[in-house]
Amino acid sequence: MIFTQEEVQRIREQSPRMESEGALTEELLNLIYQNRWFKLFVPDDLNGRMSSLPDALRIFRECSRVDGGFGWLVTIGAGGGFFASLMKPEVGTTLFADEKAVVAGSGAPTGTAKRVENGYLVSGRWKYCSGAAHATMFTANCIVEAPEGVEPGENAEIRAFIFTPDQVRIHPDWNTFGLKATGSHSISVADLFVPDRMTFLFTEVHAYGDELIYRYPFIPFAQASFAAVALGIAAHFAEAARDYIRVKERKANVQRKLEEQEALLSRTESAFYSAITRSWDELVLHGSLSEAGEKQVSEQCLSAVRSVLTGTFELFSLLGLSAAMEDSPVNRTWRDLQTVCQHSLLLPEE
Repeated sequence: MIFTQEEVQRIREQSPRMESEGALTEELLNLIYQNRWFKLFVPDDLNGRMSSLPDALRIFRECSRVDGGFGWLVTIGAGGGFFASLMKPEVGTTLFADEKAVVAGSGAPTGTAKRVENGYLVSGRWKYCSGAAHATMFTANCIVEAPEGVEPGENAEIRAFIFTPDQVRIHPDWNTFGLKATGSHSISVADLFVPDRMTFLFTEVHAYGDELIYRYPFIPFAQASFAAVALGIAAHFAEAARDYIRVKERKANVQRKLEEQEALLSRTESAFYSAITRSWDELVLHGSLSEAGEKQVSEQCLSAVRSVLTGTFELFSLLGLSAAMEDSPVNRTWRDLQTVCQHSLLLPEE
């Protein structure tokens, strides 16, 4: 546990306000800065607190257990530290050294970039940029246009571009029914000149190549991070449901379903962390994760998410009309969990 019960209560008291305003409070942002949770994957010499993946996932889970939006933003913000190894050293040093440094952005290549002298002209709009309001930098992927006279091929280059907050327009269009506090709005730029040094490729490591976390494959890394958030929110849901059932004096069958859900969550978490620990041990031992190891992590993440999603839905359906009220904790946590589990990396494979 990284929070006292008093701290949990204090944070949860701010949840309705954060959901209404669509952003974290200054108090919680400062808590994140003080603990350097946005810097769990940033090297120590950039004022980071470089962590192993298993340790970081437990932090994501606990922050999400306290409040779903809070945990999601810690997780997404920390994940941006991955880019410190991909940026040119002088750029990474400048952008990540700030104690409040945090990335927002999108991995979808929904922008275009035209090669010009010393850089690119970039235009595009990118959805779901969690934490846009407090980001100190943005990253976004673009398809690089083929040179004049060259037919565009299927293997067009996809390059990441770094923007500063003053260069982007934020569109307040995050209107989902869950994770409302994350401010996951769209951003856009139009004919913005971006110098070469403010771009990077996911296939080129420029610094800190000896850090183990940067050798962990990105897709299972992201899946594990998001699954940890889902597990944390599911734990909060179970807590809220227990309080709700006690107050509403629900029937014995509802209490049994809650106990079943809590037992399922415990087994699911145990299997999840075992898989993650095995993969990390493999990385430490061999310096890389095998294809089989990657597959096992991905399968375990998807299995964990489907398990808690199904269990919480079955319990929620027995709680009654009061649970449908959006201002109840049990409702808010259920909505947050549904939203997390709609992420494309957590959807079942065909």
